[in-house]
Amino acid sequence: FSAPKPALPSQLQSVVGILGNFSLLCSYIILHFLGYRLRSTDLILKHLIVANSLVLLSKGKHIRSDVGCKLLFFLHRVGRGVSISSICLLSVFQVITISPWNSRWAALKVTAPKYIVLSIFLCWILQMLVNVVFPFNMTGKRSDKNNTEERDFGYCSSIVIDKTEDALYAALLLFPDVLCLGLTLWASTSMVLILYRHKQQVQHIRRTEASSRSSPESRATKFILLLGSTFVYFYILSSICQVLLGLFDQPSQFLVDITIIIAACFPTVSPFLLMSHNSSVHRLYFAWIRNAKSSTIMRKM
Repeated sequence: FSAPKPALPSQLQSVVGILGNFSLLCSYIILHFLGYRLRSTDLILKHLIVANSLVLLSKGKHIRSDVGCKLLFFLHRVGRGVSISSICLLSVFQVITISPWNSRWAALKVTAPKYIVLSIFLCWILQMLVNVVFPFNMTGKRSDKNNTEERDFGYCSSIVIDKTEDALYAALLLFPDVLCLGLTLWASTSMVLILYRHKQQVQHIRRTEASSRSSPESRATKFILLLGSTFVYFYILSSICQVLLGLFDQPSQFLVDITIIIAACFPTVSPFLLMSHNSSVHRLYFAWIRNAKSSTIMRKM
């Protein structure tokens, strides 16, 4: 949740995160127009970038109107939900991709890529449906509604309703997150086991140069594990802060600011992880270098 005057670290974090996500998205667009064939996982990553950008753009805004407050919270929740769903989808898809052909996932290895677009579309639709009720429990500072029982979160307030209804509503919001988090942890554990078994199988090969270099699938899997573990780490920290925030009717400004910063850590960090480990972005860089060298040579001629 945001404060009326976001702290400088939060503002700087938003600027850095938005620039990183925008640069990465532009890289994918340029690769598309250059004719490079992107991998199936790159489509999931592009939607992850869009979702992270939505989280950052809807964070820390100084909007006091009731409509603006509701809209920002809705966009923030949808972006956050799609980000979680994208990490889950990415992890599950990768564990299917690297699973052995004699495993129970063999039948899905061929069909899974065909359902990526549908899966991403369902992620957006489901998150919109789940979070559409969320704005109705929020009210802006300049709202004409007089609510005697409300929890102050800076420029917005949360209407305090019946505790039973509040618990049911919280369970509804948490269920998709918990499900995606559980699937992500399961997929990550499965990927670690598959990589370990593969390493054990190739240890007897003495051709060190051929066996020591990791395959593209192995590098992609390790990167997805890094991305997933980073997400889980920041998600747990954010959840702890959200629980602490919900325990107080009037939370302190420090707790509000810390919650804002931690909630935006993964959307800020993830584009730089992608740029440093994603081979598609590296292809764009090398293509730009080749074009620059060709242009220099042509000018000298």
